[in-house]
Amino acid sequence: MIIRFTVLLIIISALVACGVDNKSDKYLKENQFDKPVNLKLASTYPSALIILGTMAKRFQEQIELISGGNIKFSFFEPGALSPPLETFDAVSYGALDSAWSSPGFWSGKVPALQTFAAIPFGPDSPEYMAWYYNGGGQKIFEDIYHKHNIHSIICGISPPEASGWFKEEIKSLGDLKSIRMRFFGLGARVMSKMGVSTQLLATGDIFPALELGAIDATEFSMPAVDQKLGFNKIAKHYYFPGWHQQSTFFELMINLEIWNSLSIQQQAQINTTCGDNMRFSIAEGEALQAEAINSLKETGTIFHQWPDHMLDAFEAAWLEVAKEEANKDPDFDRAWTSLVKFRKSYKTWKELGYLKTNR
Repeated sequence: MIIRFTVLLIIISALVACGVDNKSDKYLKENQFDKPVNLKLASTYPSALIILGTMAKRFQEQIELISGGNIKFSFFEPGALSPPLETFDAVSYGALDSAWSSPGFWSGKVPALQTFAAIPFGPDSPEYMAWYYNGGGQKIFEDIYHKHNIHSIICGISPPEASGWFKEEIKSLGDLKSIRMRFFGLGARVMSKMGVSTQLLATGDIFPALELGAIDATEFSMPAVDQKLGFNKIAKHYYFPGWHQQSTFFELMINLEIWNSLSIQQQAQINTTCGDNMRFSIAEGEALQAEAINSLKETGTIFHQWPDHMLDAFEAAWLEVAKEEANKDPDFDRAWTSLVKFRKSYKTWKELGYLKTNR
């Protein structure tokens, strides 16, 4: 009896093993002959720029490790392959394999993509990610990009930004009129309604413009990043909170034909690496700010917080901008409507589950 039982176990084990082996063999046959991929990656941010650029370098390193060397991205500094603000078209037409950027840079071409960069008075990082991954945002995002022959993957996120660097103190809304300011995304439309003359400049062009007097003020990023760019050497007045960018998405754009040529395994490895980049970037972004703030204070930067009445004015102007953009562009309307609906639902949880803030 014992012998028969032992034989039966051996037979069952063999059958199970065959089943596993068959599945494994099928998987291996589908994936072991994946052609090695080596893509050129043009960045809109310098590799040395903390978080904004270093996230791209981290992705480059991690994807090679995760894929066992099967997928490689060759990083190129801004301007090496294409002018930074022209990478969207270059990836779309196939002149570039891929690019590292933020969707907000393409506001002039595709206004709806601004809703995937930073939303004035919008969600913080957890809420933004919740909408993107679980509230319908990703489907809208991919649909928009696919119209332009691009597959884009959200591959990093940053915490709140500062509101901007000003050469002179801003004491009232009237002080904003006629100021020339570098501004990014939808917040630029709001500032325009305040009388500010806004323009979008690539990273490397901001400091010279501020130094030479071509602009009077600039916003760019969070304290740890702004400090590296040296804005405090020219403009001493630093304003908070960053109402225009409470969180910011960064992206990996890949030519759609190239993306479709990758195997399912290769696509999954890229998606997984970008997901890990999200984890790392939000943790790093939150951890680095206090030290930078203290350092800036020690070197003479004057920190300001916008008074409530000015924030109220910015928010009122923003709601006007959102309505105008939604009326002009169906894709913007689709994304904005989706986000507003999600935030209304999410608010039920946020108000119950989280401690209240001052505002």
